[in-house]
Amino acid sequence: MLLGNKKLPLWKDLVEEFLLEKELNGASERTLSDYRYYLERFFNGFTGKTEADLRKRVIEFFSGKLAPATFNIRRAYLKSFFNWCLRKGILSSNPINFKRRKDEGRARAVPKEVIKKLLELPNRKTFTGLRNFTLILFTLDTGIRPKEALSLKVKDFNLEGKEVEVPTFYAKTRKKRILPLSVPTCVWLKRLIKARPKDWNNEEVPVFCNREGKKLSVASWSQTLERYSKKLGYKITPYDLRHTFAIYSLREGMSPFALQRILGHADLNTTKRYLALTQADLAIEHRKSSPVKLFLSSRAGKIPGKLF
Repeated sequence: MLLGNKKLPLWKDLVEEFLLEKELNGASERTLSDYRYYLERFFNGFTGKTEADLRKRVIEFFSGKLAPATFNIRRAYLKSFFNWCLRKGILSSNPINFKRRKDEGRARAVPKEVIKKLLELPNRKTFTGLRNFTLILFTLDTGIRPKEALSLKVKDFNLEGKEVEVPTFYAKTRKKRILPLSVPTCVWLKRLIKARPKDWNNEEVPVFCNREGKKLSVASWSQTLERYSKKLGYKITPYDLRHTFAIYSLREGMSPFALQRILGHADLNTTKRYLALTQADLAIEHRKSSPVKLFLSSRAGKIPGKLF
């Protein structure tokens, strides 16, 4: 493959070298997996031989109606790889020369009525149904990331102490954190663990596994929620459950600082997106806290029969 006047190794060789260097520099398994996923998607079917071909592929990869979050994460991983190629003298310029898209950061909370109906759908008499119900409840109780939740083992749970540890190895930010659990969630977690076949190795088999005791993938969990969504007539994704936890927690009085620690955000700016309340929320908060009533006498504050 030729880019400019330079003859380069196949892109697969470059990706492997890049990932090896990332691993040696301490990148987590999750980070390496994400890099591989986006780089393989980008280069899939690419047969170009020049930097012009590469720039054309970049335009194709970022075209279409991409959500800001999708656009930005693709940009981040590819820009990092191409910067590495630039430092190695493989490219003369980075083809990712455009800015991030502005993300309004308006997270969505699934309505309470929909969540209640969602929790009624899994058949808790089966292992799969019990797992689905418990995983939904667990996410709504902790706001844990899907990939983190699906990696947890029995040893990570302290149900008597009503807490779960997200180990450094599983955490996206590579920082261990302890999450509190509510009593109902602990009860259903105990039932799920008790329902596991006795010959399963609790040290190896994740708590939220499939019927064969194999690790459940995020894609598989997404498909399950997609099936439930069709029955509900309301789309719900694994991350919608995380967002729902965050928004309802703030509405119920949790401080942004506590939410930041529970969600595992590196800084408060990421958590602030959940503070973007709807207009209805603002109206409710205004009615509760407007200081106008403090300044008016009872006579002056009397509401007239007609406002206009």
